[in-house]
Amino acid sequence: MPPTRGRPIALKLLILLLVPLLSLVGLWAFAAGLTGGDGVRLLAINDLATKLATPSEQINIELQNERLVSVEFLVTGQGADTMAEQRGRTDRAVKSFRSLSGTLRDLSPEMTAQLNALNVKIDQLADVRSEVDGTLVAPLDVIEGYSQIVDSSFRLYDAMVLVPDMVLFQQARAVTTLGEAKDVLSRERALVAIVLARGKVEPREREAFTGMVATRRLLFAQAISHLDADLRGPFEKLKSSPVYREFLEAEDSIRGQAAANGLPATAATWPIDGENLWRAVERTQAAAVKGITDRVTPTAIGMLIKIGVAGGVGLIAVIASILLSLRFRKRLVRELAGLRDAATELAEVRLAGLVKRLRTDAGPPTAAEMAPLEVRTDTSEVRDIVHAFNDVQSTAIEAAVSQARLRHGVNQVFVNLARRNQSLLHRQLLQLDSMERGEEAPETLADLFKLDHLTTRMRRHAESLIILSDQAPGRGWRNPVPILDVLRAAVAEVEEYERVEVLAPPPIALVGSAVTDVAHLMAELIENATLFSPPKTRVDVRSAGTPHGLVVEVEDRGLGLPRAELDELNDRLTRTPEFDLTHGEQLGLFVVSKLAARHGIKVFLVPSPYGGLTATVALPASILTDQPALAGR
Repeated sequence: MPPTRGRPIALKLLILLLVPLLSLVGLWAFAAGLTGGDGVRLLAINDLATKLATPSEQINIELQNERLVSVEFLVTGQGADTMAEQRGRTDRAVKSFRSLSGTLRDLSPEMTAQLNALNVKIDQLADVRSEVDGTLVAPLDVIEGYSQIVDSSFRLYDAMVLVPDMVLFQQARAVTTLGEAKDVLSRERALVAIVLARGKVEPREREAFTGMVATRRLLFAQAISHLDADLRGPFEKLKSSPVYREFLEAEDSIRGQAAANGLPATAATWPIDGENLWRAVERTQAAAVKGITDRVTPTAIGMLIKIGVAGGVGLIAVIASILLSLRFRKRLVRELAGLRDAATELAEVRLAGLVKRLRTDAGPPTAAEMAPLEVRTDTSEVRDIVHAFNDVQSTAIEAAVSQARLRHGVNQVFVNLARRNQSLLHRQLLQLDSMERGEEAPETLADLFKLDHLTTRMRRHAESLIILSDQAPGRGWRNPVPILDVLRAAVAEVEEYERVEVLAPPPIALVGSAVTDVAHLMAELIENATLFSPPKTRVDVRSAGTPHGLVVEVEDRGLGLPRAELDELNDRLTRTPEFDLTHGEQLGLFVVSKLAARHGIKVFLVPSPYGGLTATVALPASILTDQPALAGR
């Protein structure tokens, strides 16, 4: 299994450089974003005020008016037309609000939640109106129904206060609180209408009014205490005005009334006192809102100018650092890439070519094969690596030459031993032939035949050593030999030849130079078929002519092989690999592969219909000829 490819050095250098660069960029972005985001949010307040705050405030104004006329309608039974007109104005304000707010994007989650809650409350307005039309609902419940919708709008305002400047933030919150106090004033006006219509103050109404008064006064006092002098001045002036004092007296009078007592003579002025204060509060509140809006834009612009100056210098420094780092990375990567290419050429081209040559020629390496690596570099560490590679190259070449010489010597020893054995076995076969011709006793003659067969197999094994050493066996034929005789000769070299049945082949002959090798090849395949199949089964040898030559099949009835192992064996038969001592148990396949490559023969294994294997041997037309009338040796 090849090693997993790691990350390239270019990526590692980039990661190494990215750590400080990203830290620098991150710090710059954090500083710029921290203040820049605040500035952008300040500028965005104008958009929020135009599309959200102002339309929702208009809804509040219309709801406050509708609340008052609805209560007056309930307690007096009059003013239905006025109430219908006011409802129309409220509906138009709601339609405008939803049209404008629907165009807003990228709202904060909190603001989105509050906007959705306000829309839900607005949808409940129809229920409140239905109860008013039915005249069965208590006036205080009507006030509460409208108040819930207005309260939702103030919760939306709380989520909209995103001013980063703390002073400006406090001013904006204070103005919002004054708006809440203004709405409580509207509720008081509605309750005053209830009291005047009934001519007395019920305990429930007095309790509700007392809570409203306390809430309004508390909100008003807290809000103006947080305003600066410019914004607080108009409200202080309002607080000391006769209009405000008259309404305070009306509030105290209503809170002090008992249910059994009638209303005082001054009660007739309460609605007028409330109306006068309402108008004054509206004017003052509108001026305060405009003052806050006018302060936001200059503050945001000034902040953005500071960001531009400070951020621009930081950005220039960041860009310069990035360019210098990338230039250093590019130069180092170029040097390392040159080293990689030189080392790859050394390993895959030069050393591979040298090893390939040494398989057939054990001569000393040439100057080109010993040439050192040449890499242009200005980095001392890379230069040291180049020197180390050159030392490795010299050592590898010396080891390869030494191994080639050793392998050549071992091959020669094998060839010498094999040829000696071949010579002795050939003489032994001649002696056995002479003894067989002179012997008449059946039992002795049978033993001589067995000995002759055993000697023939020994000769084949000796020739296998010669073939594995890339040499040719000494014996051969000058004239063509019928393919039937070649197949029978191959069967004769197999131990269990009795199990092999050779079917009649076409009348074709092999050229004399290929007879020995083809017989040896077929003997190896037939022997494998007998070894890896049950003892009492038959091995068939069939042959048939093709347009390109002759196909011989050796079919057994064994257990077969898994597909993966079969593919591996076929690959080994096709590629003709160098003999590997770790696969000594498959010696016959190496011999078959070398013999097939020598004559252009194709050998492959396929599953047999009987469950075993079929070895198919395709003999090319170049080693075939017409069968002669008489073939000689």
